[in-house]
Amino acid sequence: MGSDLPCCSGTFFLYVAIIIGLVIFAGLMAGLTLGLMSLGLVDLEVLIKSGRPQDRIHASKIFTVVKNQHLLLCTLLIGNSLAMESLPIFLDKLAPPGVAILISVTLILLFGEILPQAICTRYGLTVGAMATPFVRVLLFLFFPVAYPISKVLDWMLGKGHAVLLRRAELKTLVDFHGNEAGKGGDLTHDETTIIGGALEMTEKTAKDAMTPISNAFSLDLDAILNLETLNAIMTKGHSRVPVYSSTPSNIIGLVLVKNLLGVDPDDAVPLRKMLIRKIPRVSEDMPLYDILNEFQKGHSHIAVVYKDLKNDSNKLRKVNEDVYMDAVKSEGQDSLDAGAVKNEVEHQQLRRKSPPPPPAFKKRHRGCSFCILDLENNPIPVIPSCQDVVGVISMEDVIEELLQEEILDETDEYVNIHNRIKINMHAFNESQSASTTAATAGSDSTDSTLLVQ
Repeated sequence: MGSDLPCCSGTFFLYVAIIIGLVIFAGLMAGLTLGLMSLGLVDLEVLIKSGRPQDRIHASKIFTVVKNQHLLLCTLLIGNSLAMESLPIFLDKLAPPGVAILISVTLILLFGEILPQAICTRYGLTVGAMATPFVRVLLFLFFPVAYPISKVLDWMLGKGHAVLLRRAELKTLVDFHGNEAGKGGDLTHDETTIIGGALEMTEKTAKDAMTPISNAFSLDLDAILNLETLNAIMTKGHSRVPVYSSTPSNIIGLVLVKNLLGVDPDDAVPLRKMLIRKIPRVSEDMPLYDILNEFQKGHSHIAVVYKDLKNDSNKLRKVNEDVYMDAVKSEGQDSLDAGAVKNEVEHQQLRRKSPPPPPAFKKRHRGCSFCILDLENNPIPVIPSCQDVVGVISMEDVIEELLQEEILDETDEYVNIHNRIKINMHAFNESQSASTTAATAGSDSTDSTLLVQ
């Protein structure tokens, strides 16, 4: 029994030193288990690349140890278990069993668990970097036992535990870092709004940002550039105006307003004599990021948005074919109607012969024929029957979705939500200095090109 040892003997002080060492070792293992295992690989990589200088040094030291997480976890837990199991053995030599249990529980709970874990929770990066050489020694000593257990854990749970935030979670995290959230963040409102808009744009398509074809200002190809037409163009304030043939939905190109500056209203020049540029066509389901990438190529900053009727008909045809085949299986091959078979075969042949729809954007090349319509030598383009034009979209529409705010210029018109009247941006700026009670809501503007009539 521990009571048989003299208090002043060398063995007594040796046991006391061993007990203190075991408590410190157990506390270090418990603290490192919480501190190192709470540092994800992604968090460490972020600190290594963009952290503060001291954090970069600490993270680079820890990363080599933490990259094999299961091996590190097994090593720290084995060391902690050895220390806690050995402590009662030495305490039993110094005190009666009841007192030894009480002292063991107190030491382990206070100095082996609570205090180390509290410190490593707050300063885990610094403590982990300082203890890295010691952890390497433990990894080497406990490797024969820890490595097989870690491989079993890799097989059962998977090797990597790198956690990446989903798009919605990342957006919420950015909002928390805003200075308006009250959590000590330093991001401004505009920064959080733009980051949120960039994350949401992945799920948005052309139909979410386009201007409906019924609200888009466009010109007839057969229009005459007289004083009335030029005044209408200048009043809208657009830099580009779509041009249609026959019907407003058959948009064949666009005209740059700056090319009309030299036109004399008295000459009554037909619009078809002017330089008509080609306009790309995009599906309403095309993601906004893809549209933005195409706009950056410089072909055009406006595109026609169409709805593919062929996909809808294919879906309906697929349903009819399923019903038809179910009827064939239920009635038998002998009772199959010969006329239905003939119609189906002809239908399949026509579908194979039908030309594919034109691509939305073509590859860039130096020839001007790609950008300019040659109406004298080529027929007027016609929208394919399988495409139904539903609107137009411009680069400004995409940028507005990114900024999550309306872009207003001097000529944009928007509605005063209190008085239900349209007012001009310039006039509003003049009246705002006298009164600040008017709340405004922006209407869609498109690259200073496409606004509601």
